[in-house]
This record gives sequence, structure tokens and C-alpha cells, in this order.
Amino acid sequence: MHFFSDFSARQVLWTLNFAAQLVLLVVLLGRNRVQRYPWFTAGIGLFALRLMAEELLAGRTAQLLYQEIILVLGDLAAIVGLLVLVEVARRAFAGATRTKWILNTVGLLAVAGGVLTVLGPWPALKDLAWDSLLGKLRLMQLLALKGDILVDVLTVELGLLVVLFGSHFKGGWRSHTQKIVIGLSTIAITLLTLQGVFQSIFKAAHAHPPTQEEYKHILDLLGKLSNANRVVYIIVLVWWIVWLWRDEPGTTETPAAETAAEPEATQE
Repeated sequence: MHFFSDFSARQVLWTLNFAAQLVLLVVLLGRNRVQRYPWFTAGIGLFALRLMAEELLAGRTAQLLYQEIILVLGDLAAIVGLLVLVEVARRAFAGATRTKWILNTVGLLAVAGGVLTVLGPWPALKDLAWDSLLGKLRLMQLLALKGDILVDVLTVELGLLVVLFGSHFKGGWRSHTQKIVIGLSTIAITLLTLQGVFQSIFKAAHAHPPTQEEYKHILDLLGKLSNANRVVYIIVLVWWIVWLWRDEPGTTETPAAETAAEPEATQE
């Protein structure tokens, strides 16, 4: 007898993913990490809400209403994702001079903007008109998609900076901030890789329309890649649960005291 015989791999991974997010939220609340990482906590909660909405509303509500809800949540996730990066960057590089902040921020945005320009198709402006509901939905979809890519690229860039230079500030190897950034970067790298693979597959299919058998093979491959992405996210969630449950080495003061004592960026 197979316990999971009535469940698909996607359903099992969805359940594990959702459960891990709830456990992480419990850890963040129970170990008083919310005071230090409020936007990171909000991001985890929002992602859990998106998972629940996608699972519970798909096929149970009008398609148009479903798309509106998912797109609104997607746009919110992109905004919160940017705020999470600002939050962890401030903690990782507390004490850095204002000049360094400005130069690094401009550099990160320039690289991310270049990647965003070349990665993925851009719709025609006429399809984004506000005078129709379809145009509004397309604009919301564009903001969610491009916003996710922007956040992913910035996350990878910030992750490299934290790993290379974080130990000189407040983002040392055993700090919660670096553990969060490493997890975020792992997810971002996975998503960007999948984005590139999906784009290559779609371009090849458009150039040479596949047969019915090849089309089924492509769908099967896309499903396996999506499941692999869910596995990576579960691993990262477990990583966060373990490290955020543990106190940082040498920590003796409360999170509130740490926040109050956190140095601001100095001027240069």
C-alpha cells in the first residue's frame, strides 16, 4: 500500500511547502525574530497566502476573479521583495558610509536593469492600455513578472556582496542576516535559471512547432522543473527554520535592544 498513491508529486510538494512556511512563521514569532526582520516575515506570510489562494481558488471561482487576485498578490510580492532586500542590506552593512551605499546601490540597479531588459519578452505598449480590463490585467501581469525578475537579480547581487564583504560589517557567516540572504539567493538563482530554460523552450517551440508527442514531452519536462523548484524552496525553508531557531553566537541582548543599538550609515 502506497500512502501517497492518491496524491501527485505536485500536491505532496505543495503540502510540504505550505507546512514549512507555517513552521517558519512560528519560529519567527516564537523566537522574536519579527522585530528584527518584519519585512522578511511579511514576505513569508504573503507567499503562504499566495500558495493557499492558488490552490483553493483555482477551478472554484470565476477565471477573471482568480486572475485578478493572483496578479494583485504577485504585484504585492514584488514590492515586499524589494523591501526585504532593503531590510537585510541595512542589517548586513550597518555602519557602511553613505558614499558606499549610494555607489553600490546604483551599481546593483544598473546591472539588474540590464538583465531585466534582455530577459523575457516585453509586450507592445498598445496591449497595456488602461481603457480596458484586459489591458489592466496585462499591465499587472507585466509588473509582477518583471518585478520578480528584478528582485531575483538584485537578490543574487546582494548575496554575493554579503558573502564577500558581510563579515566586515554585521553580515558575518553565522549571522541570521547572512543565512537569510543565502536562502534568498538560492531561490533567486533557481528561479532565474528556470526562467532562462522556459524562455529557451518557448523560443524553440515557436520556431519549430512540436508534434503532439513532443508537446507532451515538453509539458512533462516543465512539470518536473517546477517540482524541482518547489524542492529547492522546501530545502531553503528548512535551512531558515534551523538557523533562525538558533541564536546568533555571542548574542546576549534582546532583538529590540539590538535594533536600538544598530548603527546608522555614517557620512563621508
